[in-house]
Amino acid sequence: MTAPVEFALHPKLAADCEPLGELPLCMALLMRDDRFPWVILVPRLPGLSDLHDLPAASAPALFAEVGLVSRALKAEFEVRKINVAALGNQVPQLHVHVIGRHEADAAWPQPVWNAGPGGADAAVLAGRAAVLRRHIASAAQGLQSGGQAV
Repeated sequence: MTAPVEFALHPKLAADCEPLGELPLCMALLMRDDRFPWVILVPRLPGLSDLHDLPAASAPALFAEVGLVSRALKAEFEVRKINVAALGNQVPQLHVHVIGRHEADAAWPQPVWNAGPGGADAAVLAGRAAVLRRHIASAAQGLQSGGQAV
């Protein structure tokens, strides 16, 4: 009998992101790019590469977690638009990008993927991480107790 496959974060995501915390379904990560408030949600289920691989019973949780991160980005970083994408062209592990956008950002109105290499201003990223960790911790408690996401 083979041992069950356990969840492991893809090495590229681990290298490019700062952990923010865990929600009921996903690990939340901050992309190390100071030009955009950018969170990546990774469902902690092994063997997923595309959205259609996600078990149907987990889809509402993913949608709720994308929503709570989106609301946090809008509330805290005064963004006008939230971009949500699950591309996976470079990282085969299922992950969902939730990116805050505004007219003055480095890529507007084009996709962030076309903006070239990002900056990694430690102070900017640390500030974002602190704010988002508070939201995620609070939301995780609410979601685990059956409440609404904050």
